[in-house]
Amino acid sequence: MMKFLTKFLIATLAVMLVACGKPAEKWNNTDLTGLDYAKDFALTDHYGKPRTLQDFRGKLVVIFFGYTQCPDVCPTTMAEMATVMQQMGDQADKVQVLFVTLDPERDTQALLASYVPNFDRRFLGLYGDAAATAKVAKDFKVYYQKVPGKTPTSYTMDHTAGSYVFDTEGRIRLFLRHGQGAEPIVHDLKLLLK
Repeated sequence: MMKFLTKFLIATLAVMLVACGKPAEKWNNTDLTGLDYAKDFALTDHYGKPRTLQDFRGKLVVIFFGYTQCPDVCPTTMAEMATVMQQMGDQADKVQVLFVTLDPERDTQALLASYVPNFDRRFLGLYGDAAATAKVAKDFKVYYQKVPGKTPTSYTMDHTAGSYVFDTEGRIRLFLRHGQGAEPIVHDLKLLLK
């Protein structure tokens, strides 16, 4: 019995020393590693090119769902991601930001092409018809709903405000909270690139 206890204590101490040797890095955002959804999409970019998640293998992919006439969350998120790209320095070339419209009625290819690159020339706007939009929103567990305005075309869209991050292999890894500032996002993206 004594030999067993001695071996057990030695093994326990060894595990504790290894665990204490290097502290694990902590995410600032929600870790989604291993979840079984948001695997792909089939949409068109603002240049008219069909796109899937596979097109961006080798890069981190940040996907935000919004619409161009959004008065607050969408432009602030896009501006925040532009700041993230600046702070990433040379590593920004290893990141692809995608803006997926939830308003295919108004967000045409031309409108996305003029809106999205204004934040950063590397950003891509993606769109589909109503059915493709509904499918990708369901696959990514993104909430969206039209809120009527004073006229038929002045509606707004309630929608999920965060962004998803995929690693260089196309696996879902993080959910980024809206409005946290660039630094926590830069930290997490740099961790994913290690």
